[in-house]
Amino acid sequence: MKERKVIVYIAASLDGFIAKKDDDISFLSMVEQPDEDYGYGEFVRTVDTVIMGRKTYDKVLSFGIDFPHKERKCYVLSKTKKDTDENVEFYNGNLNELIHTLKNEEGKNIFIDGGAGAIKELKEQNLIDEYVISIIPVLLGNGIRLFAETENESRLQFVESKTFDTGLVQLHYRTFKD
Repeated sequence: MKERKVIVYIAASLDGFIAKKDDDISFLSMVEQPDEDYGYGEFVRTVDTVIMGRKTYDKVLSFGIDFPHKERKCYVLSKTKKDTDENVEFYNGNLNELIHTLKNEEGKNIFIDGGAGAIKELKEQNLIDEYVISIIPVLLGNGIRLFAETENESRLQFVESKTFDTGLVQLHYRTFKD
């Protein structure tokens, strides 16, 4: 059985923000082009499980579109919401146990679809295997940081980088496991 990987796939400004202070992500549209998804379609075909924070889930719902992960098992990390809705299962248990349970099941990779709180918690527990970060060519100056401060250091191994005509640069790293 091939081991499932936990992969953060996300976009950020050059100065490391995934949103402005008011959760505004409109800066992402500056790199939108017809027929260019920066590898997202190919990536999501490799995953069957999605984990996201509750704020990210609420933001996705605010777009007024069909939930993009309907055909995948989706967990939303939330300290307040419980049970499920038509799209997701709300989860407030032990994250380490959830990841280990998922990794021991047959399946595709596990997509971490934001946000900063979820990524911080996963990173602190060394549960992330890979990072694919699309750098948007803008300096926001402030906002919600992709990587919140933590006490643990994570060494990364470079996998590849891709550049695009829009100025977007996509970085792919694998974590070193001790």
